[in-house]
Amino acid sequence: MIILGDDSQRVKDRDAQAYNIRAARAVADAVRSTLGPKGMDKMLVDSMGDVTITNDGVTILKEMDIDNPTAEMIVEVAETQEDEAGDGTTTAVAIAGELLKNAEDLLEQDIHPTAIIKGFHLASEHARAEIDDIAERVDPEDEELLKKVAETSMTGKGAELNKELLAELIVGAVQQVTVEADDGSYVVDLENVNIETQTGRSAGESELLTGAVIDKDPVHEDMPLEFDDANVLLINEAIEIEEADVDTQVNIDSPDQLQKFLDREESQLKEKVDQIEATGANVVFCQKGIDDMAQHYLAKKGILAVRRVKKSDIKFLKNVLGGSIVSDLDSATEADLGHGSVRRDDEDELFYVEGPDAHGVTLLLRGSTDHVVDELERGINDALDVVTSTVTDGRVVAGGGAIEVELASRLRDYADSVEGREQLAVEAFADALELVPRVLAENAGLDAIDTLVDLRAAHEEGQVRAGLNVFSGDVVDTFDAGVVEPAHSKEQALSSATEAANLVLKIDDIIAAGDLSTDKGDDEEGGAGGMGGMGGMGGMGGAM
Repeated sequence: MIILGDDSQRVKDRDAQAYNIRAARAVADAVRSTLGPKGMDKMLVDSMGDVTITNDGVTILKEMDIDNPTAEMIVEVAETQEDEAGDGTTTAVAIAGELLKNAEDLLEQDIHPTAIIKGFHLASEHARAEIDDIAERVDPEDEELLKKVAETSMTGKGAELNKELLAELIVGAVQQVTVEADDGSYVVDLENVNIETQTGRSAGESELLTGAVIDKDPVHEDMPLEFDDANVLLINEAIEIEEADVDTQVNIDSPDQLQKFLDREESQLKEKVDQIEATGANVVFCQKGIDDMAQHYLAKKGILAVRRVKKSDIKFLKNVLGGSIVSDLDSATEADLGHGSVRRDDEDELFYVEGPDAHGVTLLLRGSTDHVVDELERGINDALDVVTSTVTDGRVVAGGGAIEVELASRLRDYADSVEGREQLAVEAFADALELVPRVLAENAGLDAIDTLVDLRAAHEEGQVRAGLNVFSGDVVDTFDAGVVEPAHSKEQALSSATEAANLVLKIDDIIAAGDLSTDKGDDEEGGAGGMGGMGGMGGMGGAM
């Protein structure tokens, strides 16, 4: 009986598991060399020729042309880690790959996938409980410790050279948008932190500003540029002549008719400007266009106007200044206005906008080139997220592989209490965690085996915070050395990696209507037939 079509592909049992594990490990191997302060960068070139240079795990995986369903499941690990913790994406993906590598060894010993899955689940739950036991509690107002968390996140990224200054700006930004809830917990609203970038200057000249920064020019050179007491109208409607919804024709028989037509358009624009003036506004930030004639009338009335302001900036200005975003000028009133101060920096060609209650802050990041600024912004975003996680969660752990080695040691002790073949899976999980210090050592040009032996010895002696100093190669108390990471990030990495590995292990049959790629392109060799088929991942994986 024929059930599948002629073009269908099917891979079963051990072959399916091997295929999936190989695909997942290819993704993990692609980002391993970026881990840690000594990690290398990747240059990613998309189909349009745009270049991205980064060592940020989730950015690399998003930009890669991955064309394999299993590989995409591992990419989701990085995306989940980014969404939930903000950093640690490379660690999460690398651990998922190592779990599957160790699981493959167990499968070859005829241990059933169900036993491995159960063992991995038990190990993950126990490890997360141990993280909570090991973690140090942190005061959300402890600026020095928060700066260490930010610096640790930025080390090895484009922001590292100026990490002391940038860490200070990041902690300042987070503290300004942190409020204490009724139950004593802390809430950080990153919606009130805006990031603006500017090229042509060094990263050391970056600033934290109270309020918003608008990188636009006034629409008319005769407009005033500073208001200490600004009444600001935020509008997402164009200040232009409204076009007809359908195609229309106007027949004009004489110059007088043409002049009347033009006079009517001018009159409509003047009415719009009069409506703005009637609200009491002396500053207008418009999301859309402003007609040349309207610009002239606004300048005559002493109103500052800026057009083509980004939608995100308009929303942020609402937070900074209060008021409302107006969609119809006919209904605009004085109650819709925001209030604050507006001034122009001619050197930077920026508008600085501050509100009376300082509902928002702006990190103005500077760099020499677009690529430098882009990588700097990625590093700053990660650091903002980890500092936010530290403030809201209130727990930190020592970095440099210290937490992973300690967890591996405790998991091996725990494995003795686990019955059945699941015990082997718990031990395999412990081995997988030690990938982190091994890769940190490899990326720093150190001997991974010697490093791991030294770390294990230190932890056996009770040095819970013993980790690797990648610059000296010594085993040190990384917490005292300032290498500090949020506990929540580690918990999330273990959870995401375990769930992804277990999901892959549970698959014993792959049925595809065609080849096993997610993109039905011309590459016929990327399917299951060759068992090495990674589609678009194959070429990129080799390049990595």
